[in-house]
Amino acid sequence: MSFVLHCPHCGPREVTDFRFGGEVRAGTGSRPADERALTRALYLRANVDGLQREWWQHRAGCGAWFQAERDTGTNRVLRTVAS
Repeated sequence: MSFVLHCPHCGPREVTDFRFGGEVRAGTGSRPADERALTRALYLRANVDGLQREWWQHRAGCGAWFQAERDTGTNRVLRTVAS
């Protein structure tokens, strides 16, 4: 499914111009205690069905990274903000 993202610098573009960087997550603030905790921190995602804040990079344009609020069920983008 294709949708349009609004780059904060270049304006609206097809999602194929962008690279998905994953969901925005709060850092733990400390080193993981062991390999299991490190694996959980690096690879496990919430994968919510609904509103999610995500990182995106405008790879076919200005190259900037920004955050988008997107409904993962409908791919509707509510807003984007420069980082």
